[in-house]
Amino acid sequence: MSDAALPYRLACLCDLRDAQGRHLLLLRKKQPNLGLCSPIGGKLDVETGESPHQCARREIMEEAGIDVPIERLHLMGLIAERAFEKRGHWLLFYFRVVGAVEVEARDMAEGRLDWFHERELDGLPIPDTDRQIIWPLVREHEVSPEQERAGKRHGFFSVAIDCSGGSMSWRVEQSIPPQR
Repeated sequence: MSDAALPYRLACLCDLRDAQGRHLLLLRKKQPNLGLCSPIGGKLDVETGESPHQCARREIMEEAGIDVPIERLHLMGLIAERAFEKRGHWLLFYFRVVGAVEVEARDMAEGRLDWFHERELDGLPIPDTDRQIIWPLVREHEVSPEQERAGKRHGFFSVAIDCSGGSMSWRVEQSIPPQR
């Protein structure tokens, strides 16, 4: 199948942190990213016209079991991935939940949901796109928990990632720094 014939999917990723600053990640036991850790999220319900914010709120409720108001969802990134895993093109809306959340670690249909400190992330099985591109952009565009509590806002980035060749290439198409 040529890259042009691959399906295009719309999805959201949801970055949740607890009061200790740990990341909530899902060790996936399904495709995409089988066997890898990633933020919770899922595909937009295009049949009903679901918005990206509504999708993020629904996915957080379904996977983390908490109701996060749309007002706490900060659209931090827009990620276009061409030919990801040679299975499809993705347009991902990356949401950062403003403020700490409490979620119990547990096993679920999608995989193992658990909390990880920043220092543990490098040792986890993570998709190359996340490790090399997305997480560095998130770090560059986020404010500290103290700044967040003081009302400072996270920034925004848009990146196009091409996974179609033998190696990844990417280009940041927009970058709005955080308020610090």
